[in-house]
Amino acid sequence: MHLTTRQIMYPEGDNREIDHALSINQLVDINGFPLTPPFPTAKMIVYRVFRIATESLKGEDIIRYHLEQLWRDELEELVQ
Repeated sequence: MHLTTRQIMYPEGDNREIDHALSINQLVDINGFPLTPPFPTAKMIVYRVFRIATESLKGEDIIRYHLEQLWRDELEELVQ
């Protein structure tokens, strides 16, 4: 049996397991769920996937999605 584990890696170093795949430059909320602009407000915590790393172990693949937080000025460009 071969397992695939997906994790989001926050800029602070914390991580969290998720059950769905992400892609480079995808915008996600604090829980790793995809977001689609335009946003209702710039007062949100939004991350961008900037790197995907895969570690292959015996019987398991670990896919890590590294996140970077968007700055307020970047968010304001994505507001309605």
